Amino acid sequence: MDTAETVEKGHGGIIADLVDDMATFVHAHSDLLFSALDLPDIPRSMFKRQALVVSAGYNYKEDLAMLKSYIREYRPLLIGVDAGADALLEAGHRPDIIIGNLDAVGDSPLLSGAVLIAHHSPGRPAEGIQRLEKEGLHYDVLKTAGTNEDAGLLLADALGAPLIVAVGSPTVIEYAHAGAESQPSAYVVRMILGSRVVDAKGVSLLYRQRARSWQLLVLALAGLLALAAALAATESGRLLLELIAAQFDGVLGFFGGWGAQTEAALHTRIAPFIQG
Repeated sequence: MDTAETVEKGHGGIIADLVDDMATFVHAHSDLLFSALDLPDIPRSMFKRQALVVSAGYNYKEDLAMLKSYIREYRPLLIGVDAGADALLEAGHRPDIIIGNLDAVGDSPLLSGAVLIAHHSPGRPAEGIQRLEKEGLHYDVLKTAGTNEDAGLLLADALGAPLIVAVGSPTVIEYAHAGAESQPSAYVVRMILGSRVVDAKGVSLLYRQRARSWQLLVLALAGLLALAAALAATESGRLLLELIAAQFDGVLGFFGGWGAQTEAALHTRIAPFIQG
């Protein structure tokens, strides 16, 4: 939807049109949207994992680059939507599942060992099926409404993903401004999945700002070790460490007189300094 039309209709009119389109879409495809997906044979290891649904759309290269550390730590399920599978490989990640028409996917992703799923939406069978059959590649068919990207999100949901990260796809606000034909299905699918669908940029921002507890512990221990090493390098530093250790005599007394021996040894070391 262009800017002139947006100004002319106003936000209220745009929202009213969107609600009407969404209602029409839901009414036409409620049986597919709100019924359990008839999942193909997918390995159990792909269930109940965080999922990355990658489309070769809005700033997908930047999104994938920002999420490199997130992918390395969490090992999410990688779902490539058509050319999104190529994008994953280009970024150094092998897709676990490829879904869509499968006609715009390169040979390398198709031969990578990923599960291949042809998305069959009402009235629009997957166009790449003939290619797969010609090349002798095994594939399954998933029937659901919406776009190929919507199918990828719904598939991640059916697999029990606790978090679904959308890569290369417009945010809900961007959909509203774009006025794309797929807009009603995009809104409806995101409403169905709720807060579990997040934009890649938001995940990257939160991930970069999050300090992991084990990293903080390592940093703290490294600092203490460095301080102890510096103190141990001098005579006065070693005495200070022994004085600090002596404060724990009460706690460590149950170790069979260890504290008393430490204190006696400490007095022996300190005596020359006191007498001097």
